[in-house]
Amino acid sequence: MSKIIRVGIIGYGNIGRGVELAVMQNPDMKLEAIFTRRDPGSIKPALDNVNAVHISKAEQYKDLIDVMILCGGSATDLPEQGPKFASLFNCVDSFDTHARIPEYFNAVDKAARAGGKTAAISIGWDPGLFSLNRMYTEAILPQSKVYTFWGKGVSQGHSDAIRRVQGVKNAVQYTVPIDKAVNQVRTGENPELTTGEKHLRECYVVAEEGADKALIEKTIKEMPNYFSDYHTIVHFVSEEELRKDHSRMPHGGFVIRSGSTGQNLENHHLAEFSLKLDSNPEFTGSILAAYARAVSKLNREGRTGALTVFDIPVGYLSPKSPENLRKQLL
Repeated sequence: MSKIIRVGIIGYGNIGRGVELAVMQNPDMKLEAIFTRRDPGSIKPALDNVNAVHISKAEQYKDLIDVMILCGGSATDLPEQGPKFASLFNCVDSFDTHARIPEYFNAVDKAARAGGKTAAISIGWDPGLFSLNRMYTEAILPQSKVYTFWGKGVSQGHSDAIRRVQGVKNAVQYTVPIDKAVNQVRTGENPELTTGEKHLRECYVVAEEGADKALIEKTIKEMPNYFSDYHTIVHFVSEEELRKDHSRMPHGGFVIRSGSTGQNLENHHLAEFSLKLDSNPEFTGSILAAYARAVSKLNREGRTGALTVFDIPVGYLSPKSPENLRKQLL
């Protein structure tokens, strides 16, 4: 029987709970502990035999955890936690601020190499699975254009960024594809589209009592890397309305590659990969768990430093042997 992979979770929000459920579905994994900045006594893990521990004590588990899955937000948590924990543990995270991935990669890579650890960064469905599809289709169709659309659905990273704004008590953000742009791509027009022409962002915000709503709206709309390049709509709602109408976390999207082959580029091709998710955090958690398996295998082979989805052999995600993969799935 293959080695049981001992997993730790840092952060018990939506993604952390999604990872917990994913680990429970994988018989080659065991959840050792959940680490939180909150009072551990306030955490109720799904499994009775899993302890919640304050994050300050994580280092004490260095020899008890094979892979630590970091489930904090990309705005402020992961830039600090990624390098810190990559020096102590093999790690997987879902850092999703696309514009800052190169600098984040370098910081985590330096820390992981110094500690002899392996760290997979920016793991999820975008960045992650969508990144792979962009790369595959670009390699196959060099004479082409790629378009990525997200939603309609709740973006965890963007929702987290809004919740960090002063005066915001709670918030949910929906990414919404603009139908005109999608139709232009699917009909082969190959339009030149700005980010703002592909999506709009719709925010539902619960403000703290007495907060300056005009300032909150201005801060959200001007936030670089998140909202400044988009048409952004901000709705202020009650806590009850947010809980009643916006508590589920659906999401999805699609990558479309439109390209041509032939001596005169006379043959046209459209490749599309799509996802429709009832639960964004549970699906993301499932991806993180699969990559935790790959990270464990790579570290045992002596691979250290930071990695992305482009660097990890796809077969390493599976609990099946290479022989079984060739027999059953190839």
